[in-house]
Amino acid sequence: MIIDCHGHYTTAPPQHAAWRQAQLDAHAAGHPAPPCPAISDDELRASVADNQLRLLAERGADLTLFSPRASAMAHHQGDEAVSQAWARACNDLIKRVADLFPEHFAGVCMLPQSPGVPIARSLPELERCVRELGFAGCNLNPDPSGGHWTSPPLTDESWFPLYEKLSELDVPAMVHVSASSNPNFHAIGAHYLNADTTAFMQLVTGDLFNIFPGLRLVIPHGGGAVPYHWGRYRGLAGMLGQPPLDEHVMGNVFFDTCVYHQAGIDLLLRVIAPENILFGSEMIGAVRGIDPQTGHYFDDTRRYVDAVPLTGEQRALIYEGNARRVYPRLDARLRAQGR
Repeated sequence: MIIDCHGHYTTAPPQHAAWRQAQLDAHAAGHPAPPCPAISDDELRASVADNQLRLLAERGADLTLFSPRASAMAHHQGDEAVSQAWARACNDLIKRVADLFPEHFAGVCMLPQSPGVPIARSLPELERCVRELGFAGCNLNPDPSGGHWTSPPLTDESWFPLYEKLSELDVPAMVHVSASSNPNFHAIGAHYLNADTTAFMQLVTGDLFNIFPGLRLVIPHGGGAVPYHWGRYRGLAGMLGQPPLDEHVMGNVFFDTCVYHQAGIDLLLRVIAPENILFGSEMIGAVRGIDPQTGHYFDDTRRYVDAVPLTGEQRALIYEGNARRVYPRLDARLRAQGR
């Protein structure tokens, strides 16, 4: 079985995005938001049939951990109430898609974060999504300001209520920023990768996993710059008086394979242990075109992983085993389906 740990609902029916714009316009004008639009099951089916479902079949994957569009979380827009309503609307659509295609999608929620608002106020939506909607995890934005980094590091105690709830629910978080409102940082070319790298370094400098030993965090996009500069982070850990990285963070931190060229995947799999890598593609997402050098889609990451010489056991971990271990609620769901 091949589990893609990183998928976003980037093809939602257009009235969903139109309502978001109407919501933001109403907020700016000081008016109540309009009601959410009616979206039929047929419209939801059509939105994924020739997109994610088709590509899953063509590329030989089985299931995607499916969450709202990352760049559209936009926690820096509106206020807390706006984010609460938007998160609920997005998560409800994910639930409906997962119910329509339970063999192929499992829900992962966005949190209704807002700059300056305590993370504890996001916990009711997390609990609703896990306990009531059956979701397997959440996406955590370490920078809800949209590229201005006004929040404390992920190791700060202000985040602890979230980690306590994640530990209680036994679900992981993927550390994933959203859109950038800072013109210095292109969202998917800079802000995403900056955040991945920044989050890892925050974890290196702190002591988070001694406090929350069961906490599991997935850092996407191949871990940002981390694998390429692995020696730097190993050296910094020593200079900072921290234990070796394998002991200090890598029992709780995992990277995905959303790296869009063969040399990058080769490096990732040489540097990072297979036990810490989850297959992911982020299709249909950040980079949608065809690579003129290969004739294949950039985000067809299975091709890259298949081309790396791995043992059968290592390949099984990356494609399936690690996802089941990191997302135990997904594993329980698959077992209930006989898979």
